[in-house]
Amino acid sequence: MIFSFDAYTLDTGTRELRRGSELVSLEPQVFDLLVLLIDNRGRVVSKDDIMASVWEGRIVSESTLGSRINAARKAIGDSGARQELIRTIARKGFRFVGALDEPAPDSMPEHASGDHARPAFPLPDRPSIAVLPFINMSGNSEQDYFSDGISEDIITALSKLRWFFMIARNSSFIYKNRSVHLKQIAGELGVGYVVEGSVRRIGGRVRITAQLNDVATGSHLWAERYDRSVADVFAVQDEITEAIVAAIEPQLYAAENFRARRKTPDSLDAWDLVMRALSHYWRVTRQDNVVAQALLEKAIAIDPDYGQASGVLATSYMFSAHMGWADMTTAVPQAEHAALAAIKSDSEDPWAHLALGQVYLMARRFDDSLAEYELALRLNPNFALAQAYYGLSLSYSMRWQEANEAAGRAIRLSPRDPFVAVYDGIAAYAQFVGRNYAEAIDLARQAIRQRADFVGGHRVLTAAAAAAGDIRAAERALQDLRRAQPNISLAWIAAHLPIRLDAEREHYLAAFRKAGLE
Repeated sequence: MIFSFDAYTLDTGTRELRRGSELVSLEPQVFDLLVLLIDNRGRVVSKDDIMASVWEGRIVSESTLGSRINAARKAIGDSGARQELIRTIARKGFRFVGALDEPAPDSMPEHASGDHARPAFPLPDRPSIAVLPFINMSGNSEQDYFSDGISEDIITALSKLRWFFMIARNSSFIYKNRSVHLKQIAGELGVGYVVEGSVRRIGGRVRITAQLNDVATGSHLWAERYDRSVADVFAVQDEITEAIVAAIEPQLYAAENFRARRKTPDSLDAWDLVMRALSHYWRVTRQDNVVAQALLEKAIAIDPDYGQASGVLATSYMFSAHMGWADMTTAVPQAEHAALAAIKSDSEDPWAHLALGQVYLMARRFDDSLAEYELALRLNPNFALAQAYYGLSLSYSMRWQEANEAAGRAIRLSPRDPFVAVYDGIAAYAQFVGRNYAEAIDLARQAIRQRADFVGGHRVLTAAAAAAGDIRAAERALQDLRRAQPNISLAWIAAHLPIRLDAEREHYLAAFRKAGLE
């Protein structure tokens, strides 16, 4: 990701800050702090967030934090007196308030929203719904996670009903704080119904409004307002979900005697922390992943039996390892511990089975891995992330056609997702396994356009170009891969990519040797 502002350019791929052509020297922590503030420029970043991200959860003194803030300001020509770029928000934290320049045509965002000319989707053969992020009416942007969490819980509850086709949270949430006509949203996501609403939280009270729209007719099928105690928020979510089901499919509602089936946490504080964590996890950055893990650990400390908290934590550990942000030998045992705790706490939580599927895959327990992903998808047929990782496990098991189909389902469920680079990368690897190198190259490049630091895309592009005989392209791709994953080597690939067949692993390694990897 490349950020440009004033005379400065900050490149997260090369970890360089430049003023014009001049390189600005920065300590690693100061660089990470700048990235955190700029990447979260739409909100105030709290001191806890900074400590969780920059210091990986370690508590540091106010003077240490202050010195890093001062160093960050100095590096970009700002100061504590002027605060033209980094502003201190009293008793809240810090916010980057500088204006970013438009990205250059060849600079790609770290996690694009899937705008790269994906075709419009036809309506599926089931009622299809997108739940937009509920608007935070509290007058405090730090409460966004709360309204987002309510929206996310409603999406999750509806997703578990297999007679609905639910657009995943990450795609519907790209419309947050944007004025877009419902017909445009429905067309871009391929849905017939759109749910929108608002949340106002004041003290211990909350007001929630929700409305269900039939996009084809332009009519409002249902609308309601709820004034409740914050402690009743789970009951309100269930009531909204029931009302949506009853309005769209009344016969199914009557036949199933629907109730939202989930194990709610014992503490609203724990739910609050998980919603904060998810708001970071879905941003798909290294810093946000660290913040999410720290928040999830706090949630588990409050409520050790909160299955979703442990499941998301385990998934976060595995994602960090796949991206090269964490050591695989450390991350896998951490993830296994958290995943098993999630299963024990709530065996019907899809996140728990997604996480365990990832752990089993890295342990080369391929059949167990596939079984866990399939169970996650039975529990939530609309779980895009589980569809994608199911595809990855199928690819490693040489079932590449099924893997390609699973990746396609993930993209259809969430076509405008920050994780869509991962979905494209999985599809690319499936095509590599199928020896369709041209398709693998196209998909890998598409993944990298979506996310310049996505190591999986760089790996497939390098191997596919070499296997196709384009050694010059493979060498260029390897250079980019080394920037994204400095520890890449033949030994790392052999040790950490769980390819089921020895012959297939050797085919992959041989392609990297052609590209010049040792």
